[in-house]
Amino acid sequence: MIEVIGLTKYYGHLAAVKDVNFQVNAGEIVGFLGPNGAGKTTTMRILTCFTPASSGSVRVAGIDIGQDSMAVRRKVGYLPENVPLYNWMRVRGYLEFVTRAKGVPSSNRNEEIERVSRIVGIEDVQARMIRWLSKGYRQRLGLAQALIGDPDIIILDEPTIGLDPKQIREIRNLIKSFALNKTVILSSHILPEVSQICSRVIIINKGSIVAEDSPENLISGSGKTSRIEVSVRAQELEARNLIATLGGVSSVKVLVPFQDGCSTLSVETEKDSDVRPILARAIVEKNWDLLELRSVDVSLEDVFIDLITEETVDTAPEDSAIGREVA
Repeated sequence: MIEVIGLTKYYGHLAAVKDVNFQVNAGEIVGFLGPNGAGKTTTMRILTCFTPASSGSVRVAGIDIGQDSMAVRRKVGYLPENVPLYNWMRVRGYLEFVTRAKGVPSSNRNEEIERVSRIVGIEDVQARMIRWLSKGYRQRLGLAQALIGDPDIIILDEPTIGLDPKQIREIRNLIKSFALNKTVILSSHILPEVSQICSRVIIINKGSIVAEDSPENLISGSGKTSRIEVSVRAQELEARNLIATLGGVSSVKVLVPFQDGCSTLSVETEKDSDVRPILARAIVEKNWDLLELRSVDVSLEDVFIDLITEETVDTAPEDSAIGREVA
């Protein structure tokens, strides 16, 4: 459905995206992750024909974006991170404008507006001025405009930003339902959300792909199995020094500094090494009180932090044509 080969984008001498290659199949929901300035938004803007590539090729639904960008745009619904809404319009008028812009037949426009409004839950604000909408409703309206025309491909940049927990769950379930008949690329900084929604994850850093696999495979192949969190009635330095000497322990860091007579530490272990028994014995032998000892599963966030050691700086040029795109 989406095929990206050798995609590169320069702003002057700055390579925002460098030789990026990936493929998204029909019916997949793929998470596209990276720190600020990694090239996520630039890549998505190229896929949606908002920004031209410097080199490489992109095919969307079999169509080369460089040869027929208008055909690609008809296939894609796009929710950018900063939703382009017109504050002086009312919600209904804005949706009518979008249906016209997307070429929805006049006989179907009311039905289409009602359909997307029902899906994202904005039926009760149709007459309201956009300038007076809450952040959550503005985000829902942005998602509604992306869904108008029932596109085969949905590209979402931070779709749940500004939503409350109930709204996030509703939007998450909505995105999951897209897998039945749509292809979705989702960018989000909420990594537990990505783990729940996406069947595959692509991680980009400094303009290049650094990892690509299912969340489960990325976690299992991260070289770690779990962390241990331990709370002990002892000075943090003493506790850390003791634990660091135990076999199978690769690192120790303080989670909660010494207070009320106890310290809480995070212990990373070597792969397939369960150090809990020897850790417990060592603490008891020191006559310290063991207050808590529990395993903590490695998460997608842990894998992400391991892969992304530092964030790149947004240094893209600013002008009326391209705006801020290295993100």
